[in-house]
Amino acid sequence: MINKYSNVPLYSQLKQLIIEKIKSEEYPVESKIPSEQEFCELYGISRPTVRQAISELTNNGYLYKEKGKGTFVARAKSKVDIKNYTGFTDSILDSQDPGQHDILSLRAVGIEDAPFLKDIFGAPGTMVNVEYAEIKYITSENNSVLSYNTSYIPLSLFPDLLEDIKDRKPSYDILKGKYPLLPVKSTSNLEVLYTDQTDAQYLQIQPGLPVIKITNTLFSKSGQPVEYITAKYRADKCKLIFENSK
Repeated sequence: MINKYSNVPLYSQLKQLIIEKIKSEEYPVESKIPSEQEFCELYGISRPTVRQAISELTNNGYLYKEKGKGTFVARAKSKVDIKNYTGFTDSILDSQDPGQHDILSLRAVGIEDAPFLKDIFGAPGTMVNVEYAEIKYITSENNSVLSYNTSYIPLSLFPDLLEDIKDRKPSYDILKGKYPLLPVKSTSNLEVLYTDQTDAQYLQIQPGLPVIKITNTLFSKSGQPVEYITAKYRADKCKLIFENSK
């Protein structure tokens, strides 16, 4: 119950109470929890108190909202184990079957469309006709979207790449005869940011919620960059585990 004389804030007490009901399965997975007004009447607390508790539980992945329907108990977080995650995990070039990705769009873009590629791939400013394959795709697990990804690959190195992916050619066919261009090294950066309208649409979450963004640059044996990837993982669905040993 809620103790109004406790030093623990009321919203925090309500959060813990809801979590306990979720763990005990009094509020089963995918079930609708009481409305804000019902919580107010049930515990004699204000709507802002209830709203803050629900908001934090939603941001932490315990609950999710459906517009016009209410608030529901979320499934347990899917785990993305960083021990198995490398800079190659989200790669198109290193994928055994690039065409099997849940691809959203395929197109050729120039430096004017994505000026940041100039710094990544080192394209001279005078090379106005330099083009890159832009592949947008999502990864899912148990019918739930986990990440929204974008991969950029120089078409000067792989001129038939867009058609090859449309034709669902396997990676070994795409890389056939291009041994010097095989990705063998990656550099990665990780940060937490908040979704804009576009990201939220593809990740199937509300705008403004946190996501884990990982950027990877893949290099060939000679040190030439061959692919640049941004992957945005749902923070409410994914748990990254870091483990190192000497």
